[in-house]
Amino acid sequence: MTVADERTTAPAAKTPPPAEPSRFSLKHPRSRIAWIRPAVWLPLVVTLVLLAGLWHWGAGQLPYLLPPLSDVGSSLSGNFSYYVHNALVTLGEATAGLGMGFVAAFVLAVLTSELPLVQRAVMPIAVVLNVTPLVAIAPALVVAFGFGPMPKLIITGLICFFPILINTATGLRSVPQQVLQVYRTMDASRVELLWHVRVPSALPFLFAALRIVFPLSIIGAVVAEMSASGSTSGLGTAISVASSMNQLPVVYASIFVLALMGVLLLLAVTLVERRVLHWHDSTQ
Repeated sequence: MTVADERTTAPAAKTPPPAEPSRFSLKHPRSRIAWIRPAVWLPLVVTLVLLAGLWHWGAGQLPYLLPPLSDVGSSLSGNFSYYVHNALVTLGEATAGLGMGFVAAFVLAVLTSELPLVQRAVMPIAVVLNVTPLVAIAPALVVAFGFGPMPKLIITGLICFFPILINTATGLRSVPQQVLQVYRTMDASRVELLWHVRVPSALPFLFAALRIVFPLSIIGAVVAEMSASGSTSGLGTAISVASSMNQLPVVYASIFVLALMGVLLLLAVTLVERRVLHWHDSTQ
């Protein structure tokens, strides 16, 4: 065989696959700096500009309902420490009430998933609590626990209780029976099944509930401040006082701060979820 024949019969060199773009490149589908692309931020900016224009028009037509945005901004910048103080009070009540509701709901969810008798006894009462207007029982809580923070924490905890209970119980029972049978053939105890199988299966459901109840806890704290007597601070109290004095800029400035708090809490839960559930399809 000649040299020419060897050249013609030699296998063609394989073309190397194209290198994946860097995570810091705009061409990467999950680039960390993708937010600088106009397609990412421009729709939100356009929407905000349109809403601001509608607000400006509404403030001119209905001055007794909507104050000018400049007045709201002046209230925020001129009384910044006032809003920060009340926001921290409301945030403390929201997180403490959410913690109480989370612990109670998680424990009951575990019990209901392990003991059908507890499920039949607890779930109807939980449904009744969920459909009960909690504002109506706020005066009774003030009589029972005084004018301190406890009535507000109880109301906030009850508002957050039901979504956590239902989602966690559903997640704990969502394990396929084939997986449970495999662990049972290895003589796994109930505690081992709970810790190694049921809880990891329930985490996506639990974080779905937390994305709901974290912003909801802010609403619960505000409702508690408005309905429970004896509140002297908090954004709910600030809204009530400003409404009674017809101070619309203070009312809407407080609402803006509450909305910002809810967005930040939702963002924090989402970031934690991506860290904890990096293995789950929902975070891909």
